[in-house]
Amino acid sequence: MTLVRVSLVAPFFAVALFAQNPSNLKATPGFDLSAIDKAANPCVDFYQYACGTWLKNNPIPPDQSSWGRFSELVERNRTILRQILEKAESAKSRDADTQKIGDYYYSCMDENAINAKGLQPLQPELDRIRAMKNLRDLTAEVARLHHVGVDVLFNFSSGQDAKDSNAVIGQADQGGLGLPEKDYYFRTDPKAVETRKEYVAYVTHMLQLTGVSPADAAKQANAIMALETALAKASLDITARRDPAAVYHKMKLAEFEALADSFDWTLYFATLQAPHMDSLNVAVPGFFKGEEQLLKGESVNDWKPYLIYHLIVSQANMLPTKFDQENFAFHGKYLTGEKEQKARWKRCVAYTDGDLGEALGKAYVDLTFGAEGKQRTLDMVHHIEGAMAQDLNQITWMTPATKKKAEEKLQAVTNKIGYPDKWRDYSKLNIVRGDALGNSLRANEFEVNRELQKIGKPVDRQEWEMTPPTVNAYYDPQMNNINFPAGILQPPFFDKSGSKAVNYGAIGAVIGHELTHGFDDQGRQFDAKGNLVDWWTAADSKAFNEREQCLIDEYSAFTLQGGVHMNGKLTLGENTADNGGLRLAWIALMNDLAGKTLPALDGYNEAQQFFIGWGQVWCDNDTPQVERLRAQTDPHAIDRFRVNGTVSNMPEFQKAFSCKEGMPMVRDGKACRVW
Repeated sequence: MTLVRVSLVAPFFAVALFAQNPSNLKATPGFDLSAIDKAANPCVDFYQYACGTWLKNNPIPPDQSSWGRFSELVERNRTILRQILEKAESAKSRDADTQKIGDYYYSCMDENAINAKGLQPLQPELDRIRAMKNLRDLTAEVARLHHVGVDVLFNFSSGQDAKDSNAVIGQADQGGLGLPEKDYYFRTDPKAVETRKEYVAYVTHMLQLTGVSPADAAKQANAIMALETALAKASLDITARRDPAAVYHKMKLAEFEALADSFDWTLYFATLQAPHMDSLNVAVPGFFKGEEQLLKGESVNDWKPYLIYHLIVSQANMLPTKFDQENFAFHGKYLTGEKEQKARWKRCVAYTDGDLGEALGKAYVDLTFGAEGKQRTLDMVHHIEGAMAQDLNQITWMTPATKKKAEEKLQAVTNKIGYPDKWRDYSKLNIVRGDALGNSLRANEFEVNRELQKIGKPVDRQEWEMTPPTVNAYYDPQMNNINFPAGILQPPFFDKSGSKAVNYGAIGAVIGHELTHGFDDQGRQFDAKGNLVDWWTAADSKAFNEREQCLIDEYSAFTLQGGVHMNGKLTLGENTADNGGLRLAWIALMNDLAGKTLPALDGYNEAQQFFIGWGQVWCDNDTPQVERLRAQTDPHAIDRFRVNGTVSNMPEFQKAFSCKEGMPMVRDGKACRVW
C-alpha cells in the first residue's frame, strides 16, 4: 500500500569520497505561486487552479511518460546518486560497498563492452532451454530461471503468514505474463486488440534478434501469446487481488503439489535451494490447476520459445543495444508514450539503486537527510497519530467495542523514518567490473536467495521494502508500520524553512495517507499485530462498507479522454487513504496552531496554504498512453482526480475558498467520509 505509482544516526560511509554539497541542485518549493492559474476558479476545478500554470510551463520531457512534482524530486535525487556513483567508480581507495556500487555502475555504462559480448553470457542458459526433452527438464529450467529473477510460469517466494504475522512461509502465486495484467489479454475494445497485436510483433522482433528466422519467430510469438493467454485465464484479476482473504490459502506442501502434479516439485525446490517447508500459502489455487492443464496439453517444445523470450526480456537493459532499443519501443514508446529513451546514466543509476539500494542509500542519506531529518519527520508523525486518535474518539458510526480495537491498532503502529537502523549486508554478492549482465544476474540471485532463506525464520520487522533514495512511502498491514524513505522527505513534500501549513498539506497528508491505510478496506482486515483476523462487529463492517461505497461511486464517475473510466474498486484503498490522510493532516495542523494564526503568503491564509500545499504535490502531466495504463492497472487515481476528489469532500476546503453549493468542488449532500 504505497503513496504512488518511490541506527538513529547514519553510519560513517566514505565521507572522503562523498563529502560534497548537493545544495547546488535546485529544490522545488512546496508552495509555488508561479504554478497557480489565477484565471481558474478553485471551486470549479481546484487542481487546475493549484497547478494550471505549472502544467502549461512544464511539458513532458521526451524521455518521460509523465512529468510532475514527484518527477522533479526523482530527477534531483538521481543527480545526487550519479555524483556519488561517478566518484565511487573511479576512487583509488574504496571500501567493499563503494567497490560494488562503483563497479556495477561502471559496467552498466560500458555499452561498448556489452555490445561486444552479445548474447554470449546467456548462451549456456539458452543452450539448456533448447536441450529440454521432458517435463523434468522443464521443471529444472523454470527453477534456474526463477533463481535469477525471471518471471516464468508462476511465482514463488517468501512472505509473512497472513494469520501468523511472526512467521515467514513460502508463497506460491500466479505469474509468467508479459502484458501488464490479466485483462490485457481479454478486453475487446479497439485499443486492447491493437495492444495485443503490437505485443506479438514485439515478441517476434525480440526472437529474431536471438537468431530465429522471421517466419519461425512469428510462429513462436503467436504460440507464446497463446500460452500467456491461458495463464492469464487462470489468473485472478487485479481488482479481486485487493482482498487479502482472496489470496490466502494455506496448504500442506503435498496438497499444493497435487494441484499440478505434472510438475516435479521436489526437483524444483531442490534446484531453487529453497528451505524445507511443510506448508505454504497458495495465493491462487485455481491458477495452478490451470497450469496443470497446460503442462498436460502442451509439449516441452512449446515452452522453449516462451522461456527464451522471457529470459531475454528480463535482461534486455543489460544486453546489446538492439535488444535494449526493441524493448523500449514496446514498453516505453507504445505502452507509456515516451518519445525517447532515458539517458544511459539515468537508467544505470536506477539499476544500481534497484540491485544495491542500501549500499548506495548510505551515501545518499549522509548527504541529504541524517538524524536531524529523521527527528523532524517523527515530530510530525506524532502530531498526525494524535489527530487520528482524536478522530477515532469522535466518530459516531463505530461501536465502542470495535473502536477500542482500532485504538489498540493505532497505538501499535511503528514508524520507520528515512533509512534502516541496520544496513543490508552485500558481502556475498560478487560485482565484477566489466560484467554488466553477470552483475545483474548475480544481484537477482542474491535477492532471490535472501528472500527464500527467510522461510521458517522469525520476521525481521526492521527490514525496509524501499531504498532510502526512493520518492515514495508505504504502509505494511502485516507489519503494522508506516515507512518514509529519506528520498521523499525533501521539498516539495517537506521544507524545514517553509510554511507549517504547506508542510502539513504536503508531507502531513502523505503521513496521514499511510496511517489511514491501516484502516482502509484492506488494512482494516489486519489486527494490531498484523494478523488477518476479523476484529469488527457486523454492524461496524456494514457501516464501513456503506461509507466505502460512497468513494467507489465517486471515483468510478471520473472519466479520461477516450471514455476510459476510473475503477473505483481498484483505487478504493488509495482514495480512502487520500481522503483520510488530508483530513488527519488538517486536524493535526489545527492542533499544532492551537488557535494561533500563521502569516499570510501573498494573501493566502493558512487554510488556503494547506490546501494549495496538497494540490501542488500532485501537479503532473501524463501522456494519454500512460493515463490509460494507470487507469487500468494502478490502484491510485489519476492525479487530477486525487486532488479534486478529496477536496470536494471537505467542508474545510469549501470554507477556505468560499465555495457555494452547486459548484463542482462541493458535493452537495454526497460528500464521502470514512475517517
